[in-house]
Amino acid sequence: MSEAHDPAVVELATRIFGHARRGESDALAAFVDAGVSPDLSNDRGDSLVMLAAYHGHAPAVELLLARGADPDRPNDRGQTPLAGAVFKGEDAVIRALLAGGADPAGGTPSAVDTARMFGKTELLELFGAA
Repeated sequence: MSEAHDPAVVELATRIFGHARRGESDALAAFVDAGVSPDLSNDRGDSLVMLAAYHGHAPAVELLLARGADPDRPNDRGQTPLAGAVFKGEDAVIRALLAGGADPAGGTPSAVDTARMFGKTELLELFGAA
């Protein structure tokens, strides 16, 4: 038997995840400050930080990390926000995540592994893995 979900809660969560994808920092701040977990995750395990990072929104990533979000929280596939940012080539997001304590060796594949796969030697140097 499947768990019933309140349609209003699902709609609200969908809006919040949309704010993360679009990098709408003010809206994210309002929701988190009102009590929404900065580590809220969708049905695939993608956290708000993961969505903001993958879509290239460094200010939203910084805001969420400043409000206690876990920079290394993996999704259901074991991917971390930092590895996603490396994959997408989002340098500002990479710097924001590192400043927020992200571990380049965390996740599967890790940010280090991802940088190696794509020959991003400058990132390997940044991660101390050159």
